Amino acid sequence: GRRHDVAKHGRICMLAVLGHIVTAAGIRLPGDIAYGIPFADMPAGLEALSVVPAGGLLQIVLFVGALELFVMKDIPGTGNEFVGDFRNGYIDFGWDTLSADAKLQKRAIELNNGRAAQMGILALMVHEKLDG
Repeated sequence: GRRHDVAKHGRICMLAVLGHIVTAAGIRLPGDIAYGIPFADMPAGLEALSVVPAGGLLQIVLFVGALELFVMKDIPGTGNEFVGDFRNGYIDFGWDTLSADAKLQKRAIELNNGRAAQMGILALMVHEKLDG
C-alpha cells in the first residue's frame, strides 16, 4: 500500500542523504571497490555511477532485488504491528517496551524524516547536476 511505500522510500532516502554527506566529506572505505579502483578514488554523488564497473552496478541491483523479494517484506502472522514493520518476529531493539503513544510518535517522526530525506536527496542530486 501507499503507507508501506512511503516508509520504505523514506528509509532509503535517509540512507542516501547520509551516504551523500559522508562521501562529500571525503570519508571512504579502505581497499578497492573493484580491481584497481580504490574507494579513495571514488567521486561523491551521481558521478560515482559512471566509475563503478557494470558488474558492480548489477550486483547492487541484484542485492536490492533480493532484499525486496525475500527480506524486507511484511510477513503475516509474525507480530508486525503496522505497515512497514519489517521485524517479522526477529528484531526488537526495545520497540516492544514503548507505550502505544510513544510508538505512534516514533512512527510519525520516521515518516516525517523520510519525507524530508526524499526532498533532501532530490535537492542534492539537482544541485549536483546544476553545478556540473
